[in-house]
Amino acid sequence: MNDPRYPIGKFEYQIPPTAEERQKLIDGIAQAPSRLREAIRGLSPEQLDTPYREGGWTVRQVVHHVPDSHMNAYIRFKLALTEDEPTIKPYMEDRWAKLADTTNTPPEVSLSLMDSLHDRWVRLLRAIEPNDWKRTFQHPELG
Repeated sequence: MNDPRYPIGKFEYQIPPTAEERQKLIDGIAQAPSRLREAIRGLSPEQLDTPYREGGWTVRQVVHHVPDSHMNAYIRFKLALTEDEPTIKPYMEDRWAKLADTTNTPPEVSLSLMDSLHDRWVRLLRAIEPNDWKRTFQHPELG
């Protein structure tokens, strides 16, 4: 049986992606806010506050987790582009998911945040020079 935490499977990073694969990934980042907005369109507050699987986060928590995660990714890109192999700071996703801004905030707040964040992130990604794609950062737990 598949692990319900990963309904489409665990992420598998291909090192390194081709320029064409990278462009598709950037396009996916550009489309993410509208795709998430569409995925939750019409959900009632009760549906938003229902866990998507037993023992899992609510839909609302997942919606707010996405920009939290993407803000961290955006900052990590900027650090890697401006510093030599910086060590990034991990964050405790499960604890963040329990904070009031995640449990009590309308989803549109995070969707609006994603609109602006992804606009900036995509502009940054599309401007990265080929050689700069080789830049890295260090994760204190994962390397």
